[in-house]
Amino acid sequence: MIVNIVAVWFLLIGALLVLMALAKRFIDVLPMTGAMVYLAVGFAIGPAGLGLLVLDLHGDRHVLRLITEAALPVSLFAIGMHLRAPCGDRLWRLPLRLAAPAMLLTIGLMTLLGHVGLELAWGPALLLGAALSPTDPVLANELRPLEAGDDEPLRFALSGEGGANDGAAFPFVVLGIALCNAGPGGLEHPWMLAAAMTWGVVVAVAIGWLMGTVCERLIAMLRIRYGNALGLDEFLALGLIALCYGATLLAHGYGFLAVFCAGVALRQQELRATGRGRSPRKALADVTPAQEEKSAQNPKLAHAHLAESMMAISVGLERFVELGLMLVIGCVVSAYWRDMVAWTPVLAVAGLFLAVRPASVMLALAGSSLDNRQRWMAGWLGIRGVGTFYYLMLAVEQAPWSVAKGLAPLLLAAIVGSVLAHGVTASPVLKRYYRSQRERP
Repeated sequence: MIVNIVAVWFLLIGALLVLMALAKRFIDVLPMTGAMVYLAVGFAIGPAGLGLLVLDLHGDRHVLRLITEAALPVSLFAIGMHLRAPCGDRLWRLPLRLAAPAMLLTIGLMTLLGHVGLELAWGPALLLGAALSPTDPVLANELRPLEAGDDEPLRFALSGEGGANDGAAFPFVVLGIALCNAGPGGLEHPWMLAAAMTWGVVVAVAIGWLMGTVCERLIAMLRIRYGNALGLDEFLALGLIALCYGATLLAHGYGFLAVFCAGVALRQQELRATGRGRSPRKALADVTPAQEEKSAQNPKLAHAHLAESMMAISVGLERFVELGLMLVIGCVVSAYWRDMVAWTPVLAVAGLFLAVRPASVMLALAGSSLDNRQRWMAGWLGIRGVGTFYYLMLAVEQAPWSVAKGLAPLLLAAIVGSVLAHGVTASPVLKRYYRSQRERP
């Protein structure tokens, strides 16, 4: 029996990988995404379907949280590597507005909706708002810059938001969990908690930036001067991600934010070396596979070669991350789907997608370089997914089970609703937008 189950799993995963590879062009044409396929397969193999994988939020909470926590940094690093603009460039104001004011407004409005509309206590309401505030770095592939150096403002803004706010939401989730455990009147040492939250953000940015910068300079120097540190770029990428995340956790910082900053910092070093006038892809356009090792030692190309190689590896790993995590989320949804079709999850999801997110983005981007159409698109394309699932698992681990159990249907419904609604609409909306941009005189 054990052999049969193992064989079934090999057949299932193998068939899914081959199917997605063969059907990629077909999926790109249709208003759908790979995440929708993975979610459906996860649901089918879960308790409501074949029962091949049964996951319990409470019983498997540690494993589910560790899986999600280990996978998210890969995507955050990849996003940081895509954002190629000088730090002082006005383009950075867009993701900063979305990752700070828009996120804070989302947390506040969703907390109010949870307390007044859903009759939650302030602790669970804040936890709900904080868990739903980050946009997803894993599922937003269509929103990402087409290449490093792509300065289309909408893509840059949404990608930067997805990279930064997963870590920026962490302190508010911690505060919500603390309120759930202690209650508004029993929260001890609020100033110390505020100081710890501030420290977590500051140390994450500092460690991420330092490690990304030092890593890029050290590797480039070893390659250019001594012909060392060549090959195994996948080890370098994963090693930097793991070192950065681990060091930040030891310093009591927010690892997600640190990994994103490391990707941005590494790209900044490449930008300084290559120059803004030409993209790294163009700089390496004439390099053949046989010349890659030589180009990695060329002072004019070494930085571009390193950055593009590490980004390509991260993007490749990210595809497996998306598949694995969406299968897991689909299995969890398969066990809890009946609770997700009640009126409270529907109200929470509708309020987030149709009111809270658009209002928060429109207010945060008021007076920015984006026009009204771009702001409305940014307001709609706020995909929720793996980040929200991670914070759900953190709540299951650290908050009272009664609170987490009540919030689980709301958060899972937001993930499924986002995968379906944004998956169906994102491609047609973006294609129409890009076509209109090309047709402008």
